[in-house]
Amino acid sequence: MPARRRELHVIGWREWVGLPELGIPAVKAKIDTGARTSALHAVNVERFRKRGKPWVRFEVHPHQRDVENSVVTEAIVIDERTIRNSGGTAEHRPVILTTVDLGPTSLQIELTLTNRALMGFRMLLGREAVRNRFYIDPGTSFCLREPRTLGESPRRAVAVTKRVSKRRRRETSDESS
Repeated sequence: MPARRRELHVIGWREWVGLPELGIPAVKAKIDTGARTSALHAVNVERFRKRGKPWVRFEVHPHQRDVENSVVTEAIVIDERTIRNSGGTAEHRPVILTTVDLGPTSLQIELTLTNRALMGFRMLLGREAVRNRFYIDPGTSFCLREPRTLGESPRRAVAVTKRVSKRRRRETSDESS
């Protein structure tokens, strides 16, 4: 076995990831080497300016088939890109830079925001995010432990996400007043 392989973690075709800067303790992500860019499910996307820079506020439903629990968050927009979705349709998307916790590893990645409600996963982790950082075993799932921000189990994330969402909604409505 080459020495380089021992330095890299093995991940499966799907893994739990945390997005701590966005207040999302856990979301199930599909590792997709066919997709160049990573993407996150986002709805109610609102663009605005803060201190002269472009920002975006958006809502994330981190758990598939659960629209009740959500997180409202915001991030600075670092770019705008036209991305072809899985159906081949071009879509103009905002790009943010954020930290992703994947097992014991924290990564800074670029993430596009799009509505993935009809897709099987709320997040895609594209090849640019995993290149030279992980080996991917397409025959396994959830090779790494849950994200550091999650605590004991991925199911706990639902309760944590619900509390974060309610608090952020209150803060957002207070700012609007």
